[in-house]
Amino acid sequence: MKKQLLFTLLSLTFFYNLTFSQISYDNGYFINESGKKTSCFIKNNDWRNNPDNFEYKLTANSDIKVASVDSIKEFGITNFSKYIRATVQIDKSSDNINNLSLNKTPEFEEETLFLNVLVEGNATLYLYENENLKRYFFNLNNGNVSQLIYKEYKSSATTISENNRYKQQLWNNLKCSSIQLKDIERLNYKQKSLTTFFIDYNNCTNPTKRTTNYDNKKSKSDFNVTIRPRLNSSSLEISDSQRDFDFSYENKLGFGIGLELEYIFPFNKNKWAVAVEPTYQSYESEATIKNLSNVSGGSLKSSVEYSSIDIPISARYYMFLNNKSKLFINASYLFSVDNSKSSFEALRVDDSSYASLDTKSGQGFAFGVGYKFINKISAEVRFHTSRNILNDYPIWDSNYNTISFIVGYTLF
Repeated sequence: MKKQLLFTLLSLTFFYNLTFSQISYDNGYFINESGKKTSCFIKNNDWRNNPDNFEYKLTANSDIKVASVDSIKEFGITNFSKYIRATVQIDKSSDNINNLSLNKTPEFEEETLFLNVLVEGNATLYLYENENLKRYFFNLNNGNVSQLIYKEYKSSATTISENNRYKQQLWNNLKCSSIQLKDIERLNYKQKSLTTFFIDYNNCTNPTKRTTNYDNKKSKSDFNVTIRPRLNSSSLEISDSQRDFDFSYENKLGFGIGLELEYIFPFNKNKWAVAVEPTYQSYESEATIKNLSNVSGGSLKSSVEYSSIDIPISARYYMFLNNKSKLFINASYLFSVDNSKSSFEALRVDDSSYASLDTKSGQGFAFGVGYKFINKISAEVRFHTSRNILNDYPIWDSNYNTISFIVGYTLF
């Protein structure tokens, strides 16, 4: 337990340091209160939640400074993102189904925020996101910024209704020959749907004027399915605490295979992911202890058969080397579905049974480092913390250790 706790603390420290060392300072700019534009290097956090400040350097080697929404009218990272300051009326009614308002009308509060520019043109679409709150804003021809209103509310104790006023707002303000009422009616209050609509409107009203789609430049979520065969190098020790002796089993090589389901988060430049990987593994070995004074016959012959479906749940962090290759590290919490035929058996010299036990593994942790090429081919070395496969027997203890050498091929 102490080793597992130490391992977990070291892993968290390692992840923390890597997270902050990998965030880059990219070419960008900001505009201050007086309208002065300053070129600089901005710390690109690829924000999931809208920031209220940002860190920057005037040169690549200068000191880090912090600018906030109180003093900056606009900032951006070249070819990646843009934020503008706006004082807006924002409805912060809860979207949580358990905390929905009984009031159909938006409950506005005035706030000064950095709004994330999604589409910029004659009509501009903005996003404000903070934890579970997601609100879209727009303006036309650089006019006042207004929220596109959408609200779920309880119209009765058992009925959830929607205020879809954003559709009326768009129909009243963004008219064009190619946009029909049916296009508005089927429009969802979702980023992809609204982004497409604003691009279509801008192209319709002024096709010669450039429309910038910042949403297309941002990180996108991704889902990967990867088949991962592996070579496991495993060893095992089993001890009887009552009679103070140990069975030491030799290191064995065995094959395993897993199917990994990975979700890559749409922020922080797609560097973070979670994965679940059901994996089959097995181990078989024999060991003999001789010259035992407290056992009839003086020796014990033992055998162990252990197989399971391990299910590691992993947090993964990618470090990009170039457009085609990247390194990754992951820390995993692991539990197992054991095979009912798995067992440990010890026999005396006359073949009478000294112990016959069912193996059942406990929970564990693992730590891996790897490499992925063109998002298809991967290789990883994974170290597992020691596991006790005789959890149900208080007088017995065991240490099952594995190092896995894994290759992977991403199917899609």
